[in-house]
Amino acid sequence: MRSEWVERTIGEIAEVVGGGTPSTKDPSNFDGDIPWLTPKDLSRNHPRYVSRGARNLTRKGLETSSARLLPANSVLLTSRAPIGYVAIAANPIATNQGFRSLILKEEYDHEFVYYWLKAHKAELERHASGSTFKELSGSALKQIRIRLPLVKSEQRAIAHILGMLDDKIELNRRMNETLEAMARALFKSWFVDFDPVVVNAIKAGNPIPNKFAKRAAHYRQNPDALHLPEHFICLFPDRFVDSELGPIPEGWEVKTFRNMCLQPQYGYTASANERPVGPKFLRIKDINKTPWINWHEVPYCSISQRQKQKYLLRSGDLVIARIADPGHSALIEEQVEAVFASYLIRFRPADEVYDRYLQYWLRSDPYWQLVKRRQSGSTRGNLNARVLGAFPLVVPDPQVESQFRKTVEKIREQVVANVKEANTLASVRDTLLPKLISGELRVPDVERIVGDHL
Repeated sequence: MRSEWVERTIGEIAEVVGGGTPSTKDPSNFDGDIPWLTPKDLSRNHPRYVSRGARNLTRKGLETSSARLLPANSVLLTSRAPIGYVAIAANPIATNQGFRSLILKEEYDHEFVYYWLKAHKAELERHASGSTFKELSGSALKQIRIRLPLVKSEQRAIAHILGMLDDKIELNRRMNETLEAMARALFKSWFVDFDPVVVNAIKAGNPIPNKFAKRAAHYRQNPDALHLPEHFICLFPDRFVDSELGPIPEGWEVKTFRNMCLQPQYGYTASANERPVGPKFLRIKDINKTPWINWHEVPYCSISQRQKQKYLLRSGDLVIARIADPGHSALIEEQVEAVFASYLIRFRPADEVYDRYLQYWLRSDPYWQLVKRRQSGSTRGNLNARVLGAFPLVVPDPQVESQFRKTVEKIREQVVANVKEANTLASVRDTLLPKLISGELRVPDVERIVGDHL
């Protein structure tokens, strides 16, 4: 039996609470143990439940501002710059003045209200006011009318259906973070710390540079700590030699990034368009949010056929940001019809066997040390193809690189598959959300659909 649906104002179902910021001139207001959220903390992909922002407040900071410690399960809604970011407090948390948060009354489900707000961003913006920038005031938010099931259990059942999809999307994201950490750790072990070479040098009784003395002491005490098959370790040298970058494995080379790639190319100048009017248009913001490209979120651009051929990306290309977030990079891992923006530089590996090695060298500490040392620009850092191309790097033996490529290829294939699956689930969620939250579809009608996808 279907329960009755009723209409209430937000002020009738929740207490609306603003936030605040203590004086930033007093350092003692910050770096305490009270989580504090700003709209910027929700500007990137985030889980449904958030536990903290980039900064914490001290007790003094909380008490000397208009911020208030909100209880767990409060619904956190940004009310300006921009309006409509929404999350749920996983634990007691405070916010700045860019929020109007909802503390739900007992008979209303916080997750249902969370999804209702996500489905009605346009309605929230319609009630905002302001000449310089739009803001949704607490009084205006309280007057917005929400339609929902009278019985809390049905509110919760609707939210549960949508939550299962979001939970799977979040699980995929966490899996990808773990996979990415594995690949980076492997690169660091093999090509920065040179662990297999240290192990082989110990076995051969060869001298080990002071730089790797701690690694050597570790492996002398734990000879099996590397956890690599013997035929892997045998691919590595057993001796270090001097180079312009310090001690490196014997037989390996120092080359410049430019030596490893074909002629670099700057990207195309165009305006991004959300409508599918041409190829995908890859920008800096599409490569610096996560260590993978979510093509589902990349916009489009208008471009002539001749220009499209000139700037068309292909699998194996490396793109690097030259301004804004200089140094951030991505490897094109899928064959997608896409061009790249002018603030990116394309480097195409001369030998595809080194594409995975270069992908992770561009994420390594030695690379970022070069970026920080070499980038120029007074107001914001920037790099160019000449500077990037001159960066030196250690180039391993092709057999070692081939083994690294095989190992990382499997990891990255799973990362790409997880992103694709998450996008499919997000599309299902976005289709069901307005219909479930309005009562057009009921829970029994969609349980099978969701079950098939999960």
